Amino acid sequence: MSNNRVNPDSSSQLELMAQNRSSTENNGRGQWEAQQDHDEQGIIGANTTQQSTGCCGILLMFISMLVVICTLPFSLFVCIKVVQEYERAVIFRLGRLLSGGAKGPGLFFILPCIEDYRKVDLRTISFDIPPQEILTRDSLTISVDAVVFYRVKNATVSIANVEDAGRSTKLLAQTTLRNVLGTKNLAEILAEREGISHYMQSTLDNDTDPWGIQVERVEIKDVRLPVQLQRAMAAEAEASREARAKVIAAEGEQNAARALKEAADTIGESPCALQLRYLQTLNTIAAEKNSTIIFPLPIDLLNAVGAMKK
Repeated sequence: MSNNRVNPDSSSQLELMAQNRSSTENNGRGQWEAQQDHDEQGIIGANTTQQSTGCCGILLMFISMLVVICTLPFSLFVCIKVVQEYERAVIFRLGRLLSGGAKGPGLFFILPCIEDYRKVDLRTISFDIPPQEILTRDSLTISVDAVVFYRVKNATVSIANVEDAGRSTKLLAQTTLRNVLGTKNLAEILAEREGISHYMQSTLDNDTDPWGIQVERVEIKDVRLPVQLQRAMAAEAEASREARAKVIAAEGEQNAARALKEAADTIGESPCALQLRYLQTLNTIAAEKNSTIIFPLPIDLLNAVGAMKK
């Protein structure tokens, strides 16, 4: 017979793992509850939802339930609602938010006549910022448009805290675009478009957080300049290119003159080199089948003829 013995080290390890797992679950539950409390504190009228509905409210709820029971199964077509996976339903009972947050996805039940609900789409939504006439820091008028991507991260807050979260986000995006680009000059706008987009995204995300909106991305689409400014910039660029071309041509002439001077010094050291160069020139002219050949006269010969005349 074999005796099964339990290792004390392994049992202590199991107990330690169980304690760690329970502490992790408690921490996760505490963080979730803290987040829920934070979200509920940010909702307008969150404290009033926990108050009693009163005798009239209880009476209306009893009558509504009685109507549902008496009209079964036809009342199920009115009371049972469905929301998609990407949607949430915010339910109001007698004008007050129901505790527990938004419902969905799937089936949920509402009481007729005393409960109402609003559907909220949680998918990412994009919209174009209309072209904005902006005066830059260097007193230039430009037209800039952009595109914004956002989504609803808290359906209850987006319904309770703002009348129209989408429209408010659009108006805030237009104002933010004008304010941010108004502090930049034209060169910074053209060169730092990515940095400006990231700054706008972080600013909009912070400003729309009380509305339950998360701005995911902002991109500047186009920067349009006035026709007169385009012509002035084109003339400036053309003048700059011409100036660089002249500088390059002058540097080439300087290098060519320096090379010719070195060649002349080398040929001057050996008189036979000039005669060899002359023969190479005749060979090149003859290869092109020209009918005219120019014979240069040496300078020494001309000097000797001039001395004989004197």
